[in-house]
Amino acid sequence: MSISPRLALVLTAVALASCKDAPSVDYDGPYRNEVRRAIPQLEKATGLRFTSAPKLEERDRDDVREFLEKQFAEQLTPIELAGTEAAYKRLGMLPDTMDLRAFLLDLLTEQVAGYYDPATRVLYVVKGGSPEITSVTISHELVHALQHMHFPIDSSRALKGNNDAQVALQAMIEGQAVYEQMSIMLGGSDMALALPGGWDNVRETIRSAQASMPKFASAPTLLQETLLFPYIAGAEFVRQYKRARPGSVPYAPAPASTEQILHADKYLDSLPDLPTRVTLGAPRGADIVHEDNLGEFETRLFLYEHIKDVGGAAAAAAGWDGDRYQVVQVGGGSGIVWLTVWDDAVEASEFRDRMERMVERRFGTRRGSGGEGALRRWTVRGRALHLEQTEIAGRAVVIWEDLPAGTRPGVLDRAAVRLEQP
Repeated sequence: MSISPRLALVLTAVALASCKDAPSVDYDGPYRNEVRRAIPQLEKATGLRFTSAPKLEERDRDDVREFLEKQFAEQLTPIELAGTEAAYKRLGMLPDTMDLRAFLLDLLTEQVAGYYDPATRVLYVVKGGSPEITSVTISHELVHALQHMHFPIDSSRALKGNNDAQVALQAMIEGQAVYEQMSIMLGGSDMALALPGGWDNVRETIRSAQASMPKFASAPTLLQETLLFPYIAGAEFVRQYKRARPGSVPYAPAPASTEQILHADKYLDSLPDLPTRVTLGAPRGADIVHEDNLGEFETRLFLYEHIKDVGGAAAAAAGWDGDRYQVVQVGGGSGIVWLTVWDDAVEASEFRDRMERMVERRFGTRRGSGGEGALRRWTVRGRALHLEQTEIAGRAVVIWEDLPAGTRPGVLDRAAVRLEQP
């Protein structure tokens, strides 16, 4: 999916490279010249071949919104979306008054310049864009059509309940489209070497361009960053992958976590660093409303949301090895329990310390008011907060509980927790 006209304009800062090769498949539909020019470029860049001619159609903004509404209905039931919304609100990452579905529909309708629909195998271009925007959108969506001929890019539906793996898969898919699109514009050069200021400058330019779009500019940090992550971090992951394994694609297997997207070496190593699978079991004295995970990327976002320290949030999340949360309903209202697994006790301690800073900033507590040692507890603003570093099955873990005041501690039943090594 091409996320915005302004992102497309950033990418067209360098003119499209000319290509005299004939396309490998016959195409005679809309935007014939653009498609026929892009096909051999993309095949050369990716090492993949179009097995059939792509299909392309135009759509207007109303069609885009209709498509997005259909995607919401197919991929998230109202109960699942409400559970996700409740989780991020309880974590303080979304405003309590936000209607997440309505806001996302408005945001994505503003952003989308084109999209590929795996169900119909058709790529769609939004009407009204400039020739430059349209050309970039077509090349981006053609990458998705090409990917789908060799890899099930709609397989994220099978990852339901594993948000982290879904985000990682999306980052690989969108990252490859962005990277190959830009590489073609640069005549096959590494963008980090060919562009003024390198890839860091590209990232900042994209962010600045997006910030000028009204709905995006008003979005919470969570939505801004999760929208940009697949394109920016995903492209950087693909860049590092291609340097390490030229001539291949990161499909078999696809990245398993945002940890692997953020730290490509954890995917590229001969023994990849796969996340620990966490099963929480039934909570004690509570009903489960929703269950999922955050992953390293969203754990980093959670910390940044409250401590406003980019480096500190990234450092504290860097030792992540798995997590699972449950939104629960108890007698006094709703809450959340969250267990994170860490590479070692040192990494767990650093995360616990940042979590304590989070409590101080978010809830206005005094430093040290939660106690000392491995366990911290606060009763503040009608909430019972529990933060503990411990071990389960020999692994360093941190447990966080945010529940209505008066709730007995230990809603997360650690005896029921299962940690499975990959």
